[in-house]
Amino acid sequence: MIKLFSLKSQQNQASGQSGQTPRGRNTAAQIRITKDINELTLPKNCVMVPDPEGDLLNFKIIICPDEGFYKGGKFSFSFKVSQNYPHEPPKVKCETRVYHPNIDLEGNVCLNILREDWKPVLTINSIVYGLQYLFLEPNPEDPLNKEAAEVLQTNRRLFESNVRKAMGGGQIANTYFDRCLRS
Repeated sequence: MIKLFSLKSQQNQASGQSGQTPRGRNTAAQIRITKDINELTLPKNCVMVPDPEGDLLNFKIIICPDEGFYKGGKFSFSFKVSQNYPHEPPKVKCETRVYHPNIDLEGNVCLNILREDWKPVLTINSIVYGLQYLFLEPNPEDPLNKEAAEVLQTNRRLFESNVRKAMGGGQIANTYFDRCLRS
């Protein structure tokens, strides 16, 4: 038995594979992400942008909310799927700086299904709908941007004004935002 393992190891090293998946064979994560992408049913206000180099494990989703505080905005999210997918969630970052209680200024997203509530039965579709819901109903109870959450809780009108200002390329406190309104 030991000889079989060492023989297999020698063959892998000789072919330059050293424990990696042989070329032409997909990993479990690649198979599952392919299935998720093929079954993706994006709403009309969302677009998937594949990786320019064809890497299935890295892509972007652009969300353009058509109602709520963020109506008219255009927000890009990067998805980085690990080899442990679907047993661990993808890493999702907002690439558009946004004034939002659940998205910090570095782009980290506070969405329960990306953390403690992740289950392998969830899909990319589940995440996209979760992100969409964050724009429809920001949650000040579980904030990453505490200042935005406090304003939302205490003065909705000021919060709405701050969102519009930020999306228009304005400044709130000491933070500058790039314009992210659809043209």
